[in-house]
Amino acid sequence: MDKDSARAKKEKLAGVLKEMPSLLVAFSGGTDSSFLLAVAHESLKDRLTAATADSITFPSREREEAIKFAGKIGVEHILFKSDESKIPEFTANGPDRCYHCKKALSIKLKKIAEEKGIVRVAFAANVDDLGDYRPGTRAAEEMGIISPLMDAGLNKEEIRFLSKEMGLSTWDKPSMACLASRIPYGTMITIEKLRTIEAAEDFLFGIGFRQIRVRHHGPVVRIEAAVNDLPVFLKEDVRIKILERFKELGFKHISLDLEGFVSGSMNRVLPE
Repeated sequence: MDKDSARAKKEKLAGVLKEMPSLLVAFSGGTDSSFLLAVAHESLKDRLTAATADSITFPSREREEAIKFAGKIGVEHILFKSDESKIPEFTANGPDRCYHCKKALSIKLKKIAEEKGIVRVAFAANVDDLGDYRPGTRAAEEMGIISPLMDAGLNKEEIRFLSKEMGLSTWDKPSMACLASRIPYGTMITIEKLRTIEAAEDFLFGIGFRQIRVRHHGPVVRIEAAVNDLPVFLKEDVRIKILERFKELGFKHISLDLEGFVSGSMNRVLPE
């Protein structure tokens, strides 16, 4: 990575943001949106607002971290209700699930912006997102939501580097995705499944794992973890704890994916 190039991209981003009359940032509390919010705060001051969805697809631990981060840097922060279980195309869980979810979310964000007289709405996609299947990005673009990180040409590695330089606690935060992404396409999404996934991942985080996904395959659970952490799962005390907790959550078979954590692994079943 070229550090000077990354810094130049950040300056470009700050310059573009500074020219905006006002901005609403869709804020998840992850590395990307935290970086965008922090740079926007430096550029816009009180012309900036953050908005976070209180949703069944968004882990409560992430929501609480988003609240703390926005409060720490002093940005006005709005929490709004979002119930994706009322979107038939979302619960049916077809390959276009994310499109319908992001479109509904974009409508809510645009309404918040309109009510507050905010001119632009942004989300924190970066150029690495172009390399995966992201129908939600298309929905946001169709709704006029801008992606300043992508426009500045910033990738994940550069965002982590710049976040660390800025002293942001989120610089090395593990990547996070919607809980629905843990359920195979074509399998109905239910509130019960989402809550089970969240409880299972909370348990794994609680015993020390950082980068994990709990993939829900009905009675079978497939755990993805950082490759370096795979041997830890086989330690007798850890193995027993996981078996006991996951069986309490209703899983009949508990498996560990030998490939480790792979972002977007559920998309492999889709046509090229």
